[in-house]
Amino acid sequence: MKGTRITLVLAALAAAGLGVGAAFVVNGEEARPHPLTTGGWSQVFFDGFDDDRLDSESWATCFWWDDGGCTIASNNELEWYQPDNVSVEDGMLRLTAVAEDVVTRDGEVFPYSSGMVSTGPGDYEGDVPAGFTFTYGYVEMSAMIPDGTGLWPAFWMLPADRESRPEIDVMEVPGGHASRLSMHVHFLDDGDRIDSGESMATDDLSAGWHTFGLLWAEDELVWYLDGIEAWAYDGTAIPDEPMYLVANLAVGGDWVGSPDRTTRFPATFEIDFIRVWQEQ
Repeated sequence: MKGTRITLVLAALAAAGLGVGAAFVVNGEEARPHPLTTGGWSQVFFDGFDDDRLDSESWATCFWWDDGGCTIASNNELEWYQPDNVSVEDGMLRLTAVAEDVVTRDGEVFPYSSGMVSTGPGDYEGDVPAGFTFTYGYVEMSAMIPDGTGLWPAFWMLPADRESRPEIDVMEVPGGHASRLSMHVHFLDDGDRIDSGESMATDDLSAGWHTFGLLWAEDELVWYLDGIEAWAYDGTAIPDEPMYLVANLAVGGDWVGSPDRTTRFPATFEIDFIRVWQEQ
């Protein structure tokens, strides 16, 4: 099963006569065929999480501001990311959120611990290089998300120069709304922080495995769900610099709100594979 889901999707489309050149309708407009059906692509990054531990040469378990853990304070998130909340077993990467008090080195108390991985730079000073960055290509993740009020599974990209913009969100699913896929690009325009995105109604994304993809080209960004185009952006703010990958399970924050008594912990974001192609 591992590494085959997108192949099976494309094979099924081809069997139905919907291969290269097929017309799909997305938001009332004709969608393009999946980019990997057009040829000329080479895989430049792959992790199928088949070992018994995380590949530390590719992945860090915190952002570059790691201080015995980390969070994103600007979002008012409630988790403190810890390496113990990241595990690799049975061919899966698991990012697990736990309801427990975590005390930081500064004495601040967070009510949840959780897990994240990043291929970005590993420290403030730049002594720990990024595990993987790229400019333009097709990236995808196969995952099963948890659902629950206040949970925030995400797969996204940040610039290698440690700035917060531009940012590309390949997928975000707000907890308690597992039938809604959010896709965004965030950028600066003359110093102003601009957000462009789409929220798409779907089947329950927590009910099974799904493949989330993004085509990043010089003139457009195209998002895919299970091999089918979901949304496209062709504005003037397409990122043109090296970016790194992030997968995380946040808890709480301004966007999703806090967990409630119905939210089940531990909650786990399971990832089968993450891979990147570039055109040759």
